[in-house]
Amino acid sequence: MGLENFLSSGNMRLDQQLKFSAEIDKMTNVYRRTLLVSGERRENDAEHSWHVAVMALLFKEYCVEEPNVERAIKMLVVHDLIEIYAGDTFAYDVKGNESKAEREAAAADKLYSQLPPEQGSELKALWEEFDGMETVDAKYAACLDRIQPLLHNTLTEGHTWQNNGAVRSQVEARAGIVKEFMPEVYAWIDKNLDRGVELGWIKDI
Repeated sequence: MGLENFLSSGNMRLDQQLKFSAEIDKMTNVYRRTLLVSGERRENDAEHSWHVAVMALLFKEYCVEEPNVERAIKMLVVHDLIEIYAGDTFAYDVKGNESKAEREAAAADKLYSQLPPEQGSELKALWEEFDGMETVDAKYAACLDRIQPLLHNTLTEGHTWQNNGAVRSQVEARAGIVKEFMPEVYAWIDKNLDRGVELGWIKDI
């Protein structure tokens, strides 16, 4: 089982692309803190990436500037690939986030070097653009990356917030890009944080 069973096509470029496609299957084994809406288990990175990519088709109308949805989707389907090697770093894990940038940069070098050079460079550049959150497309992608787990928290009684000791100010800081770029959606977030505090799902700190 695994890449040891790979049969070469005789075309080195095609082999690289096929092997990369097999390698990213490992995303299904990287589990996030976010609970599925059903509550049965935590979601994995592949599920998260699919979910936010579909969401990108839906929410463009709420942006203060119009994004290129296709480019945003590209960012969303590659943004967590590096976690195959770097692992998932919980958004509110202060210690884990200290080494996140270094771990993820090394993971990106390792992962994207497995592709033909121009494709590896393209995907790595999309990942870097997403991480920078400076372009319109990256801001839209980043908003969805923050809205999706928050939506899950609102439907699972604040599961991730409660289990990991997150507080309101942390959630607000992480959702700051939504407040800036999708203010109408942020108003919904604010209402849910009010409810979360009221019900004891999250502390108002």
